[in-house]
Amino acid sequence: MAHERAEIEATIQRYLELRRAAIAGEIPWRDLKEVFTDDAVFVDSVWGRHQGVDALVEFLDNSMAGLESWDFPHFWEAIDGNKVFLRWSNRLPGTRPDGSPIDNMGMSYLEYAGDGKFSYEEDMYSESHLMQAMQQSDWSPSDDMNFPPADRDWVSRPTP
Repeated sequence: MAHERAEIEATIQRYLELRRAAIAGEIPWRDLKEVFTDDAVFVDSVWGRHQGVDALVEFLDNSMAGLESWDFPHFWEAIDGNKVFLRWSNRLPGTRPDGSPIDNMGMSYLEYAGDGKFSYEEDMYSESHLMQAMQQSDWSPSDDMNFPPADRDWVSRPTP
C-alpha cells in the first residue's frame, strides 16, 4: 500500500531531526527507535543485520560509541512510493591537505511502513574507504569505542 508523500516527507524530517540531535549529543542515538516499527530490520555495511527495535537500540548504542567527534551530514533525499533514499557522509575530524573534509560517502535505503515509522533501513558505504578515511584523519579510537562482532549477519532484503 502506497502512503501519502506528505506523510513520508514528514517522517523523513522527523528522522533527520533525531539524527541532528544525536550528532549534537542532545539525545542518545537510540532515540531513533521512535521512527522504526517494533519489528524493523536495520542492515549496516560494517555491523551487519539487526532485527527488532531492541536489536536496533543495541546496535545504535554499540556502533556510535566513541564517534562523538564525527559528523554525519545529510545531503539529499529521494522518495519513490514507500521507498526512501538518503545521501549522507561519515565525516571524520580533520581535513585533507587541500582543506576538504574527510568524508566517506554513504546511502541509506528505507522502507516506509506508515504511522510515522520505517520498517527497514540499509546503510551502504565502503568499509575499505572508511578505513582509508580513518588513516587520513587525526582521529583515533577512544577507549569507549566498540568494534563490530565477528559473527555478523549480512542478509539484506531484496528491493523489488
